[in-house]
Amino acid sequence: MPEFDYIVVGAGTAGCVLAARLSEDERVRVLLLEAGSADRTRAMTVPNAWPENLGTDADWGQLTTPQADAGPALYPRGRALGGGSAINAMGHVRGHPAVYDGWAGGGAPGWGYRELLPYFRRSEQARGHDPGLRGTDGPIRVGPAAQRHPVAQALAAALEATGCPVTDDLSGTAPEGVGWADLAIADGERVSSADAYLRPALGRPNLTVRTRCLVTGLDVRDGRCTGVSYVWDGIPGRAAAGEVVLAAGAIGSPQLLLRSGIGPAGALRGLGIDAVADIAGVGQNLQDHPVVMITYRAPAPLPASRYNHGEVYAAVRTALAPGYPDLQLFPILLPLAATGFEPPAAGANLVAAAVAPSSRGSLRLASPAPDAAPLIDPGFLTDPRDADRLETGLQLIRAAAATGVFAATGLTELWPGPDADLRGYIRRAVGSYYHPAGTCRMGTGADAVVDLQLKVAGLSGLRVADASIMPVITNAHPNATVLAIAERAADLILGERLVSEGFRVV
Repeated sequence: MPEFDYIVVGAGTAGCVLAARLSEDERVRVLLLEAGSADRTRAMTVPNAWPENLGTDADWGQLTTPQADAGPALYPRGRALGGGSAINAMGHVRGHPAVYDGWAGGGAPGWGYRELLPYFRRSEQARGHDPGLRGTDGPIRVGPAAQRHPVAQALAAALEATGCPVTDDLSGTAPEGVGWADLAIADGERVSSADAYLRPALGRPNLTVRTRCLVTGLDVRDGRCTGVSYVWDGIPGRAAAGEVVLAAGAIGSPQLLLRSGIGPAGALRGLGIDAVADIAGVGQNLQDHPVVMITYRAPAPLPASRYNHGEVYAAVRTALAPGYPDLQLFPILLPLAATGFEPPAAGANLVAAAVAPSSRGSLRLASPAPDAAPLIDPGFLTDPRDADRLETGLQLIRAAAATGVFAATGLTELWPGPDADLRGYIRRAVGSYYHPAGTCRMGTGADAVVDLQLKVAGLSGLRVADASIMPVITNAHPNATVLAIAERAADLILGERLVSEGFRVV
């Protein structure tokens, strides 16, 4: 079998960072495996074309189990170099510092905001912000929309008029209020993790990248992961490594662990899988941001957003807030509607997202077959507090829409309609922000999957470094945090290597 120092499974947001950083050491041989292709299509490049990625070969195209009264929800995930960062809406926003301090206080010491800040800064180039908090020369170039959509401008002004504070940086010293969010867009094009980290490193002789390569299992012998099995362009193969790092995301990483016999032993036996490590937490603690849209009709087609059809975001607190904003309000500058509701010929949506959800779900295997879709249950609204949050959000949206500055847009409410049962509409219209996290929780205790060095409990030679390790989901788009997790994971891995070679790491 081919032998590598490190095998990274998944070339998504985290995997591209890991492969690029680990291969900076010329002595290290790195293999990066990705189930999708190396294509960089127009939809992956032109910012306002990002919805065209959904349902293509660059999207796993899976569904959730039925949620509330809404039925199964679409659950797009990236399947390409760059993963989610190649097909998402490009939001680059950190969580509130209290989120990360909560990680540290809840069983993951050393993963608080202060410890993560250097990695946030290392990953980004965010000119025009406080250089003490924001990166100035990192690979991911970000910035707010320069040519602002009139409906986004009207929403920002309307929220301010109803008492929402204004911030000039949602990732800075004032991570609360309405502001123009940083977007991973530079020179008119998307900046994915593949664009910024991986493609500049592809010429390195110590880095091998295999696309259209589906990893089907982990090789575990005597408590050690020694490599992976895969199918590459239809041909089965194996590769050996000193260490395997899973970066397949909050769905893909636990799915691969479970298929390989790493997870709750009873559930695995029920599927005919021999357990090699009984870890109850694998696939549990799934968290996501549920969203509900109010759909507005326009008398004529709106101008197109030149950015991500969102542009402006408001981080606000409800009465249930856990010490930081638990609600995000934003526009979708397209004539869409929730599943089951007829979209308008022209219009836009104003959206509420519960970004500090109390509900928890799970990821389970439907079958041990490598190509079988998993059972994804984000558990939307299973805790009634999340419906309370979303109802508050829709009320705030309606209050903003009633102001004169927003009324001047000519938009009128179509769904749910002013006389509708708002609570019932929330249950019928709830969907996903496409932000899964938490299924390989980092920390201590029986339900923890990885330790503070991101090593899988009870095994050697195996780590996880992606959104799945978050103990609690960030109250913002997770991509900026995943970049920081991957940057820190690379430091942990290379630092441990130096120690093994007799160097003292300080």
